[in-house]
Amino acid sequence: MQNNPVETHRSDEIDLIALAQGLWSQKWLIIGVTLLVTVGAAAYAFLSKPVYESKLFIMPPTQNDIAELNFGRGKSTELEPYSIKYVYDVFARNLQGESLRQKFFNEIYLPSLDESQRQGALDRLYARFSRELVIKGPGKDTPDRFSVAVQGGDPVRATEWAKIYVQHASEAAESELVKNVSTEASVNARNLEQQIVSLRETAQRVREDRIQQLREALKIAEAIGLTSPRINSSAAVDITVDTGDKMDYQRGSKALAAEINALESRSSDDAFITDLRPLQMQYGLYRKLNVDPERISVYRQDGSIEVPESPIRPRKLFILVVGFISGLVLGGFIALIRFLVIRLSTASGVVAARS
Repeated sequence: MQNNPVETHRSDEIDLIALAQGLWSQKWLIIGVTLLVTVGAAAYAFLSKPVYESKLFIMPPTQNDIAELNFGRGKSTELEPYSIKYVYDVFARNLQGESLRQKFFNEIYLPSLDESQRQGALDRLYARFSRELVIKGPGKDTPDRFSVAVQGGDPVRATEWAKIYVQHASEAAESELVKNVSTEASVNARNLEQQIVSLRETAQRVREDRIQQLREALKIAEAIGLTSPRINSSAAVDITVDTGDKMDYQRGSKALAAEINALESRSSDDAFITDLRPLQMQYGLYRKLNVDPERISVYRQDGSIEVPESPIRPRKLFILVVGFISGLVLGGFIALIRFLVIRLSTASGVVAARS
């Protein structure tokens, strides 16, 4: 005998109605569980320690901010000027560097913890610190902007830490740049100094060679009794000597002896070296090149940083809503299980009574 579909449909309706009635009969259980979970969520939301976040935004410096680094650099020298991108890249590298993060962790973060908190594993403390200090790089809308976010229970301290961290990164970048400038200037100064020394040594050897040539010419002039230059004509006196043809003796012994005495008594050849003075000017520039870190800025702060007034966690309203919904679902599930257990027990009793 086949089952009647109409009867099956009525049976399903009866089951749904019975289910609804069974759940409604346990409404106080559902309400109780819902209230219990909601109260627990409220307790967590209002009793848990609030967490504040302070965020600082960073932009590239201006050309004026890095002008001190470019002093003595340009077309007139062998040193290329520093660009804004290069300077900002050095700062960004230090800002995101692990060495700076570890230094901040050891010198500032760890001393701020209680003695009981410092007893934990160091790697776990560092992982917690990494979650509380987050550095985000440039995005699509802001290709040059970095952000430093610090989270903590004390909003004032979180704000100060964000400032301190960026300041440490700035100091590290400035120190690196100043060291680079000083090293480049020192290398160029040594190269110029070597050129100057080489020119002076060459000039001294040329002077010594000239003295030797004049001494030989003096011997010749004295041997032939020539004391003054010869007169080529009755109208003029020719005192020009072609040194290229080694005819210095024609100048006469008096002129030769005077020049020898002048060359031997010369204390410095600097005035007679053609390229010496420009090299000395460049050498003096590099030797005296001194960059003042106080006049350098490797970044700009985008906007002001204020002490946060509202915590980012816990999100009280969200927790209450989630708690209420979770309690309602949990209460309904418990009521459903209880209804099914009771129904199954009733059905088993009826079958047992019939048998």
